Amino acid sequence: MALDAATLALVTAELKDRLLEARIDKIFEPTRDEVLLLLRTRTDTFRLLLSARSGSARVCLTQESFENPATPPGFCMLLRKHLTGGRLVSVHMEPGDRIVFFDFRCTNEMGDLVVNTLAAELMGRYSNLVLVQDGRIIDALKRVDFEDSAIRQLLPGLPYTLPPKPAKPDFLQISGAQAVSAACQKDLPPADALTRTVGGVGPVVMREAAWMAFGGDTSLLADELDESQKKALAEAFDELRARHAAGGVPSAVRLPQPDGSEKPVEFSFFEPRQYGPHARVTTYPSYSEMLEDYYATKDRAERLRQKSRELYKAVHNMHERAVRKQAARREELAQSTKAERLRLYGELLQANLWAIHKGDRQVTVQNYYTGEDVTIPLDPRLGPNENAQKYFRDYKKKQTAGEMLKKLLVDGEAEIEYLGTVLYEVESAPGEAALGEIRAELKSQGYLKYYKQRDKKQKPADFLRYRSSDGFEILVGRNNAQNDRLTLHTARGKDLWFHVQKAPGSHTVVMSEGRDIPDTTRQEAAELAVLHSSQNGGAKVAVDTTEVRNIWKANGAKPGMVLYEVYTTVYVTPRPGLEEQLKENTRR
Repeated sequence: MALDAATLALVTAELKDRLLEARIDKIFEPTRDEVLLLLRTRTDTFRLLLSARSGSARVCLTQESFENPATPPGFCMLLRKHLTGGRLVSVHMEPGDRIVFFDFRCTNEMGDLVVNTLAAELMGRYSNLVLVQDGRIIDALKRVDFEDSAIRQLLPGLPYTLPPKPAKPDFLQISGAQAVSAACQKDLPPADALTRTVGGVGPVVMREAAWMAFGGDTSLLADELDESQKKALAEAFDELRARHAAGGVPSAVRLPQPDGSEKPVEFSFFEPRQYGPHARVTTYPSYSEMLEDYYATKDRAERLRQKSRELYKAVHNMHERAVRKQAARREELAQSTKAERLRLYGELLQANLWAIHKGDRQVTVQNYYTGEDVTIPLDPRLGPNENAQKYFRDYKKKQTAGEMLKKLLVDGEAEIEYLGTVLYEVESAPGEAALGEIRAELKSQGYLKYYKQRDKKQKPADFLRYRSSDGFEILVGRNNAQNDRLTLHTARGKDLWFHVQKAPGSHTVVMSEGRDIPDTTRQEAAELAVLHSSQNGGAKVAVDTTEVRNIWKANGAKPGMVLYEVYTTVYVTPRPGLEEQLKENTRR
């Protein structure tokens, strides 16, 4: 659900009550769609998040920590120039619209007091942050030019104008009787008719009004309601307005999923009952906490995707370059197989020196191996013997190049395989710490020359830990460096090792502790190996398994690359919910 104007009005009132007269201490732009303001009062410090992301646009206080880019983006620098040190003197909202204005009293470059307004426009895919002074735009997070919109442009120097409003009465300004009277002209279910009639609220509010009036009866149409039904709907409408006027109760609804998890589906200023007994309704002390909790998982995933995009692109380009190099080497090796012809030409020339004169461009001689005539090109600047020696030198070069190319092809295959595993790791990284470990690994291998690790004292992340149904500990590496540490240093002798066959994935080890490992544990470990691989989601995936003592690492091999000859292969299809079950076993 998007943040509607009615709920936003309560968020705005809450922010005004807590933040008024606070000073801006610091400004950050963690991602391209978010700005974080650190504000201080005499007694407290607040972190105000302004998000213009289309799927989760909002303003709220947050406790979440953000990793900021090493170089602040341009809009962040602009806000720092105009707002740092400013005092928040007003927080207000455009009635019936999803726009919140934060007015800051600041000192400009000339030392004069000015009021700079940061407008948070929270309108779905049109969400934006705009800095305004004296009615003119200083700049916008997302500039809108004449090609983007012929109606309203957001460019530096232009007057700031409000977006056009839909021709609907505002939920907070219309009575229930008026709303129901207008809605009952439509041949639609009551909730849909009210949604099309009244602005400023999302469909969840109108559905709740219909549920309060009629329960679960979905057969009714608005234009067929009798007077008693219209009265019940109007009373429900007014009841929701009264709850809003009283400040409401920040609430979010979660529905159970087949895999046992809960999916957040709605939030509003009241406790929705329309979802039935299976839904879980959570209430919060504040609207900021409600919004932060509702969007937390989704936003973390989006931030991680943005942060990993640059790394993924870099590794992807390295992988593509390695593939192209390998193709060029194969082509060159195919050319080097023609070296025997150069040796033959040299021998035939030496056997027929008497028939060649300096200045000749070619000579036709008999191939004494086959009896056929062969025409050999000559360099007219060289004598007969010099031409023969040139062919011998070229033969030696091609022969040496062929041997080198064979080695380079082996190294190239190893590099392609390694970069493929890194690509998988970037795609499946659970957080910024994991991405940092991947960057550090790539730097140690010479792929990232300019990466500077921020915290060299950071403790490496632990393996993923599970416990099988038989009580055996199963460890899974998170990245190539961990895979090496797990397989070559942590695991011992008869511990059992698993890895998907011929595909990127994590090393998975069952810690035997000297005991025989039963088939149930082997099956569960094999399924975990598939779940933590690029084959996740596949059926009957091939998984190699062997004892750790059968694994070794070649000299100079890349991180995570190991060799083994004695192994068995099993074919498994991971069961839904297995990973959570084995993880839960570790807590018992």
